Amino acid sequence: MDKEMNYGSDYKFIPATSIRSGMGIEVLSDLFCHTIQIVNICLVGNTETDDFVLVDAGMPESANEIISVTEERFGANSRPKAIILTHGHFDHVGGIIELIKQWNVPVYAHQLEMPFLTGKKSYPSPDPTVEGGMVAKMSPLFPNEPIDLGNNVQTLPSDGTVPHMPGFKWIHTPGHAPGHISLFREKDRALIAGDAFVTVKQEYLYKVFTQEQEISGPPRYLTTDWRAAKESVIKLEALHPAVAVTGHGLPMSGELLTTSLKKLVNEFDQIAVPEYGKYVNKGVH
Repeated sequence: MDKEMNYGSDYKFIPATSIRSGMGIEVLSDLFCHTIQIVNICLVGNTETDDFVLVDAGMPESANEIISVTEERFGANSRPKAIILTHGHFDHVGGIIELIKQWNVPVYAHQLEMPFLTGKKSYPSPDPTVEGGMVAKMSPLFPNEPIDLGNNVQTLPSDGTVPHMPGFKWIHTPGHAPGHISLFREKDRALIAGDAFVTVKQEYLYKVFTQEQEISGPPRYLTTDWRAAKESVIKLEALHPAVAVTGHGLPMSGELLTTSLKKLVNEFDQIAVPEYGKYVNKGVH
């Protein structure tokens, strides 16, 4: 099956980084977040067992780093039971093909992400004109063509359960991508938000580099449906998460998370929605 898999022809290493690149945080005893350049991956599962999953697959050319982080946490030659994708943007699937080849594990994503993961359809191109800083301006460099995982990717179960992640449910949180999902566990109100909201202003190079923590909507240059993005944030805030790991920025918890999410919901149009840009839907204001 390997021969079927390929990245888009625009796949390449992106020279963007942050001061947290290569660092990991144990957010909960079974939730570990590791930063690869400017994006986070999560390892979810108990270190006492080898029963764990990987959520998202990092930046292009990051597979070796992901494998070594996994082995450092779970032991030599350990492999996840599955890889769960919050969505298929380049910085969340960057090492996926090499990981599938190395581990031979299933990949799961939302039905609406399948065209972007099976070579059928490109995402809309990033918007360098959107209000924001240097990262937004750099966005035309970002890989945009669909990757093709062939039959190595499967649709998440329609009942909301997440394979090999007992206690977690997947929640459809579109806006940033059509099939974007977030993962939530009721018992401790742990949220893996993906890019539905982030804790760093992802458009600004200085803030990405320093990882200055502030809640923000999804990365602007790749978000195409702001009305849906707002609904998704409202949906996640209503869960009252106690801790949140986002696709970009540091994990957030407790009172800071509660008040920040509430503020984001109440002021979404001012905080998250750009003043201008080709995907800005005037109807959202």
